[in-house]
Amino acid sequence: MAAKLRKGDRVIVLTGKDKGKQGEIASVDPKANKAVVEGINIAIRHQRQTASSQGGRQPRAMPIDLSNLALMDRNGKATRVGFRIEDGRKVRYAKTTGEVI
Repeated sequence: MAAKLRKGDRVIVLTGKDKGKQGEIASVDPKANKAVVEGINIAIRHQRQTASSQGGRQPRAMPIDLSNLALMDRNGKATRVGFRIEDGRKVRYAKTTGEVI
C-alpha cells in the first residue's frame, strides 16, 4: 500500500495533548504505523554524559500514530489524501482542493 504521509510533509495533529499544532514529518515508521514530527509530542529523555557529549535532560520528539495526523493543503487546512493516475504515474492529491501533492 502506498504511503499517504511521507517525510517532509506538513501535518496537523488531530488528537492528543498537541491537538491543533502543526509541524513537518522528520521520519516515518510504516511497520509501527508511527511518525516523528518536529516539535510535536515532546518528552524529556535523560542522557548519560560521555567523553564526546554533555549529559542531562534533553527534550526529544517522540513518535505519534499516523491516524492522529492529517496532511495540510495549500490553504492551511487539514485534508485527506487520495491517489490517482496522471501521465502513467500514481500521484497523491489533496481531497479538499484536488491539487497534486
